[in-house]
Amino acid sequence: MHGLTLDAASGPAVEDDLAEEATLAALLRCCVREVAGPRGLVWPAPPNLLLRVAGTLLRVRTHGGAALRFDGPAERLESGVWRPLTTEELVELVEAELRGHNGEFAGQVAASKEAVAAIVRARAEAVPPADPWLESEQALVHGHPFHPSPKARGGDGWLRYAPEAHAEFPLRLLGVREDVLAEGGEVAALDALGRAPAGYRLLPAHPWQLDLLRPAFGADLVDLGPGPVATPTSSVRTVYAPEAGVCLKFSLDVRITNCVRKNAWYELAGAVELTERLAPIFDEVVRRHPATRWLPEPGYRTAALGTRLHEGLGVIVRRSPWAVCSPGVTPVLAAALALRAPAGDPRAWWRAYVSVVALPVLELYFAYGVVLEPHLQNVLVGLDAAGLPVEAVFRDLEGTKLVAGRHDLAALDPDVAGALAYDAERGWARVVYCLLVNHLTEIAATVAGPDDGLLRELWRIARDLFARQAAELGRPLPLSDLLAGAPLPAKANLGVRWARAADRAAGYVPIANPLA
Repeated sequence: MHGLTLDAASGPAVEDDLAEEATLAALLRCCVREVAGPRGLVWPAPPNLLLRVAGTLLRVRTHGGAALRFDGPAERLESGVWRPLTTEELVELVEAELRGHNGEFAGQVAASKEAVAAIVRARAEAVPPADPWLESEQALVHGHPFHPSPKARGGDGWLRYAPEAHAEFPLRLLGVREDVLAEGGEVAALDALGRAPAGYRLLPAHPWQLDLLRPAFGADLVDLGPGPVATPTSSVRTVYAPEAGVCLKFSLDVRITNCVRKNAWYELAGAVELTERLAPIFDEVVRRHPATRWLPEPGYRTAALGTRLHEGLGVIVRRSPWAVCSPGVTPVLAAALALRAPAGDPRAWWRAYVSVVALPVLELYFAYGVVLEPHLQNVLVGLDAAGLPVEAVFRDLEGTKLVAGRHDLAALDPDVAGALAYDAERGWARVVYCLLVNHLTEIAATVAGPDDGLLRELWRIARDLFARQAAELGRPLPLSDLLAGAPLPAKANLGVRWARAADRAAGYVPIANPLA
C-alpha cells in the first residue's frame, strides 16, 4: 500500500481501487501515529499490527519500521469476523474518536481520493517529461504518506496544472509599469521570458493564480498574453522555465495539503536576504562536505499595487538543479527515490545516501545555526551513471531558518526577521522531523523492502555515520540525545487538519527512534 504500480490497463474500476487503497493507507498511518499510538492502543501481533480506533479493532500486515508500509488489505473486527476496512468507515471511526465537530474533514479525505483517481486517469494518457529530473518531480501520485488528505486541493481546474498528471502550460506574461514595480536582488532571468512595452517590466504569472486573482488590467498592469511553456514541479506552484533556465516560485491562493501557498511580502524579501547570508556559509560547508549543493533564490519581482497583488503576483527566481550539479550527475527528487528500490548493493547505496544528505544538514545546524528543512520534496539527490548518490541539492528557502541569537538580524524589518528565525529547540525539532521521520525512514523502508533484518542493518550504518559526525562537531547534547535513543518528533498532520489550524500550528507526536 505504498508506491503502487500504475498498470498500463486503466479504467474506472482500476483507478478507483488505486485511489481507495492509497487514501486508506495514508489515513490508517495517521491513525497509528496520531490517534491510536498516543493512547497506547497499538500492538504488534506478528505478522499483523493491531490498533483500536473508537473501540473498533483493526489489523494490517506491515513492514518498513516507522514508515509503516502495508502488505495487503486493512481489516476491521466486526461480530467476531475480520472484514475489509474502507476509507469511509475509517473516517467515521476517526470522527468518533476525536469527537468535537469538523464539517470539512470527511469532504477533504473524499476530495483527495477523487483527485488521486483523476491523476491516475490523466497519467494514462499523458507523456512524461524526457528530463529525468522533471519526471521525478511529477512522480508523486499519492502524496504525503502520513497525511489524511494529501491530494485535496482547492479551486477549480487544478488538473491542468497538476505535476502528477504530467502537466505543462504556457506562463502568462504581464507588463508592470516601472513606477509600480517592486523587486529585489537579481531578476535578469525574468526579462529573458519575453518583451515588455516601453516603460514597463515583464512579470510572469501562473495562469491558475491569475484566474483566481482576476486583477484589474489598466495603465499600471497590462496582460501581454501567453508566454513560454513551463513544467510544474512537485510543489505545484514552482515551475521550471527552460527558456530562462530557472525555476519560478509563484503564489497560489489554493490550499495544498495544509497551507495556502502564497508568497507573503516578507517571504519575497526574505528569500533574497537568506540567499546573500547563506552563500558564504555553504561555501565553507562544501569544503568539508564536497557533495553539498543548494539552490539560491537570488531575486523576486512583483507589482506594488496593494498587498493582495503584491503578494498574489509575487514570483521568486530560483536556480535550476541542472545548474549546480556536476557534469554526469543527474538530479532526482528524493521523494521519487522513496518509491523504488535502488539497484546494486543496498548497504553501499544507503551509506552513500546518508553521507551526502544527512551529514551537511547536521553541520549546518550545529556549526552555523542554519535550520534546513530537508524533507523528501526539498532535497534532490544527484546520481552518477551507476545510480549511486554522489551529491545532495537542498532547496526552498521558505523553510530554511536561522537559529535566533546566532545571527544578527537587527537591521532587518521586524516581520522579515521574524519569518527568518527559529529558536534552537524549534529548529532542532524541525531538522529531526524532516531529516529522519519524513525522509530517511521512508528511504530506508524502500531500500530494505520487507527484509526487517536489512532495515536494522541500515539504521546501524546510519548510526555510525551520525556518531562520527557528532564527534567532529564536539558531541552537541541534542545530537547525543538522538544517538541515545530520544524519541523522534513526528508532525501531526491529522491533528492540524482536524483542528482546521494553520500549518505553523502543527504539533508533534513522539515515535520510536530507529537509531537507538
